[in-house]
Amino acid sequence: MRHFWENEYVIIAAYYSVVILCMVVFLAIFEAVTKYKNWEEIKKGNIAVAMATGGKIFGISNIFRFSIEHHNSLLSLIWSGIFGFVLLLAGYFIYEFLTPRFKIDDEIQNDNRAVGFISMVISIGLSYVIGAGIS
Repeated sequence: MRHFWENEYVIIAAYYSVVILCMVVFLAIFEAVTKYKNWEEIKKGNIAVAMATGGKIFGISNIFRFSIEHHNSLLSLIWSGIFGFVLLLAGYFIYEFLTPRFKIDDEIQNDNRAVGFISMVISIGLSYVIGAGIS
């Protein structure tokens, strides 16, 4: 059984499974803190929501990429991912705070693609900074 858990493909499948589970949980948390329902808006064709959500998915995935590269256990992968997600979530609230002239969630829900694009780029950019810190 020991050889089974040391198999490269089993390790990849384990990392993949954990990341998928964390991704679902983290996206649910993001959905809970936004005023709009991501998947309902995307179904309606809201490009701004799709960009913002895509940036969050990329950001979360990128944080886990760094975590996988620099940690050798599932537990450390999960903790690094949770820590990185909390920082990414904090970045979302900081972005909202730094734009007092309008509400980010309202603009994205109204399909303001400029705001959706900036939101996507912020999530992606912060994920690289967070990932570098994790590694």
